Amino acid sequence: MPLFAGGAMVASFPAPYAALDGLDRALRTRGYAVLAPDAVAALAGVDRAELAALTPSWDDLRPDEYLKDGGRYRKRRHSCFVAEDGALRQVPHRMHWQSLDYNALHGGMQRWFEPMDAAVVAQPAWAKLLLALAQVCSARMPVPRWSIEAHQFRIDTADGLGRPTPEGAHRDGVDFVAVLLVAREGIKGGETRVFEANGPDGQRFTLSEPWSLLLLDDARMIHESTPIQPLGAYGHRDTLVLTYRAAGFQGDG
Repeated sequence: MPLFAGGAMVASFPAPYAALDGLDRALRTRGYAVLAPDAVAALAGVDRAELAALTPSWDDLRPDEYLKDGGRYRKRRHSCFVAEDGALRQVPHRMHWQSLDYNALHGGMQRWFEPMDAAVVAQPAWAKLLLALAQVCSARMPVPRWSIEAHQFRIDTADGLGRPTPEGAHRDGVDFVAVLLVAREGIKGGETRVFEANGPDGQRFTLSEPWSLLLLDDARMIHESTPIQPLGAYGHRDTLVLTYRAAGFQGDG
């Protein structure tokens, strides 16, 4: 649907939400699924207020010092977890690493980011959300454990333009990727685009509701988010990205 910003029409395509009971089918047949916030809360067994209680922590992220394009538009925190036998445990703080095969811009670097705040990780909704998504992943790929990396991102427009995916359309080198929109404030852009890795099909849409979810089969799908621009003096887009990998954390040999 068209939106109007500063007198100009900006195209916006609504998110193609799946029903919660159709999540596995969408992931199996299309390689991705999109859930509305109420469905995400139901999946995790929490109410939306419990998810919203996590949101203030995005105001306390740290600048990403590794951006090779010289930008100052990204702030983040990063922590790692293992889901096994129905329980979630946090592992000692570690680097984030991707190969150049998956991230041509920032791959091959040992990137150390500030960890997530312990008070956020301690909230019951945190473990419930990560474990619920682990169960969804296990329905597609039954494995004894999942290595999970959690990334809190804020992309802002302090320099006029913010790039959610400066590396462009990509895969992450994991098995599944969950992207949860946490907040959109005073911006245009930030459109999500997903494409088949080995085919012509793709879809574009905008996640606009807090705690809506895009879940991807990373082997089958390539994804990106378009740059954001401010509607006024300043805006930002907050996301939580969770990656699930059966073969341990990337960079561990």
